[in-house]
Amino acid sequence: MRSRARFRLPVDPEVRERLDRLEIPFNEYGVDPYGISKHYLGPSFTALKFFFKHYFSVESHGIENVPAHGRVMLVGNHSGGVALDGAMTHASMFFEMNPPRLAQGMAEKFLNKVPFASQITNRCGHLTGLPEHAERLLADERMLMVFPEGARGTAKLFKERYSLVHFGTGFVRLAMKMKTPIVPFAFLGGGEAIPTISNAVSIGKLIGVPYIPVTPWLFAVPLPAKLEVYYSPPMVFEGTGSEEDEVVYGYVEQVKERIAGLIDAGRRRRRGEPVRDPLKAGAA
Repeated sequence: MRSRARFRLPVDPEVRERLDRLEIPFNEYGVDPYGISKHYLGPSFTALKFFFKHYFSVESHGIENVPAHGRVMLVGNHSGGVALDGAMTHASMFFEMNPPRLAQGMAEKFLNKVPFASQITNRCGHLTGLPEHAERLLADERMLMVFPEGARGTAKLFKERYSLVHFGTGFVRLAMKMKTPIVPFAFLGGGEAIPTISNAVSIGKLIGVPYIPVTPWLFAVPLPAKLEVYYSPPMVFEGTGSEEDEVVYGYVEQVKERIAGLIDAGRRRRRGEPVRDPLKAGAA
């Protein structure tokens, strides 16, 4: 009986070369212990390359602040009605870090209810947002990407695009417990790419998602807006992660203030206003 050849999507040569340099223990079949697959990453990064380098022309600032090796937590703001921020930060680490790094995100639990989404996100390195998953990734010296605003952050309207909503505290407790540096980052432009004027919550619930962003043209098709990412110098908080809430809240506020400073400086820079180095402003 003739065996059927497996259909493979094309992979960009640059993507293939960078995949081979990832510090991920892929086995002979191109799969790592978490189920991350080169056969999924290749087409995924090939598609992301077009959006990252051409459609959005993403600019990354301060990427030298991101550790090239070892456990690290990227902590940023949500910007845009869908996860443009996560996808472009993911691409930034892959295309602009040397050696490239795989930024693994904590996927929202509702994605497990969306057909095929759970398998695709898992194969590309984004695990369901459970504390045990995050802790295991850091124990294995991985790069963890966290958005403490959660779904509330992506639900921000166009007029709120430069604001921050409530940050959860779990990421700081985890960083302290796992002795992990936090690299705060600010993502700008998502609100311009997807200018949300309202959120259709009822329709979203019908299809198993928190909401559907509504734009002036009804569908959340991103505009080719200029996107930017500002990476701050790392922050390290000593402790065990079991400290009193008051202590942890204080650390969370420090991270939030750092991101807010980067957003404000980056916003003024986008407007052409004079501003000192946004990274120094964010680190002040």
